[in-house]
Amino acid sequence: LAPWVPVVGLEIHAQISSNSKLFSGSQVQFAAPPNSLVSFFDASLPGTLPVLNRRCVEAAVMTGLALNCSINKKSLFDRKHYFYADLPAGYQITQQRVPIAVNGSLSYSLCIDNKMSQMVTKTVRIKQIQLEQDSGKSLHDDTRSQTLVDLNRAGVGLMEVVMEPDMCCGEEAAAAVRELQLILQTLGSSQAVMAEGQLRVDANVSVHHPGEPYGVRTEVKNINSIRFLAKAVDYEIQRQIEELENGGTILNETRAFDSKLGCTVPMRDKEGKQDYRFMPEPNLPPLILYDAKSLPANMNHQQVINIDWIHERLPDLPSVKREKLVEQYGILPEHSFTLLNEEGLAEFFENVVKQTQMKPKKVIGWILQDLLSYLKQHSLTVKESPVSSFLLADLLNLLEKKEISSTAAKQVLAELWKGEGKTPLEIVKEQKLQLLQDQKELEQICQAVIDRQENE
Repeated sequence: LAPWVPVVGLEIHAQISSNSKLFSGSQVQFAAPPNSLVSFFDASLPGTLPVLNRRCVEAAVMTGLALNCSINKKSLFDRKHYFYADLPAGYQITQQRVPIAVNGSLSYSLCIDNKMSQMVTKTVRIKQIQLEQDSGKSLHDDTRSQTLVDLNRAGVGLMEVVMEPDMCCGEEAAAAVRELQLILQTLGSSQAVMAEGQLRVDANVSVHHPGEPYGVRTEVKNINSIRFLAKAVDYEIQRQIEELENGGTILNETRAFDSKLGCTVPMRDKEGKQDYRFMPEPNLPPLILYDAKSLPANMNHQQVINIDWIHERLPDLPSVKREKLVEQYGILPEHSFTLLNEEGLAEFFENVVKQTQMKPKKVIGWILQDLLSYLKQHSLTVKESPVSSFLLADLLNLLEKKEISSTAAKQVLAELWKGEGKTPLEIVKEQKLQLLQDQKELEQICQAVIDRQENE
């Protein structure tokens, strides 16, 4: 038989960085006491109405522009009906018919055979970006056979980024999500911290033979780690291939990834397609956006959102930052990826370069081989590093002036990791003083041996 062709598409929910929720003034705060951030609207009390958060709309427009999307000047809100304990209204306000952004693309890079020096750039199409509200959180207490509901998250603004099925393995899916995560963090539209549920991924996976229609797909829900995403997709691809080759069939079902077992497990089937009874949201008018051409002359600028104004203020995206790092400092392209993949590392590197006489090509070695290795070994972030950019630059200046050797510099760095507040020069002086004392003691010992031999 011809080889199997895997197909992977992603749906990514990114929590918007905003002080308040999408349709209410309730505060957004991670790990707040349960049900402490719930407005009357979030609890769906009768008579409460949604008020759209301007910041959330601006964040969605900004994200759409960064992902090369067309921004719809008129988008609509819809109700998606389903019952769940943490959805008190019985429906979710989303954008099903006309979302805020459509037809974009995301370019990402990945290594060939795990070699950083061999990288290939690929592109995944973005079908749409839609605004929607998050649900609450159900906490299942198995020992008491009960479920507790926390509505703090109910109504928090989300951007759902729907990617076309253009990927074929877990590595590609992980690389695409990592690039999206960097873009969101650069824009400030989402903090995208997966450990806090700010970025959650649903992966749609199927396999088929070349030239045949796509196979039946399964959906792996709520993956909260890029590493787990790669494992879940690859496992699901292999599971489906083995199932089909053994004469079985693939069910159109929703599955979850068990990180401890390293496999996907069934959650529920989709044989009977759920009818969400989509309907226009009656309490929200169409969302109207403007650009420089369509903006009326007498319009109050504070009451509208100007797409062109947002576009002009887009920061440099990760791809542009990498190009600038390579061009400005002469480092290898793969090094620029590592610098941006670790939060704060690129800024740390540039600060060291500004404060040292050492060439950037040499500085990058100390940053990646010594600093980053130590931080990963001790599970520290760049901000938590006991060695500041100033201290490392000071040390590299001593090395560049040949006042210390490379071996001595490594020893000084080992002392700096202790975080005792000493400068490299102070440590060098202490080491030299200690060396002189050791040498003096050695001379005394040798002299004593000589004297004893002469007396004998």
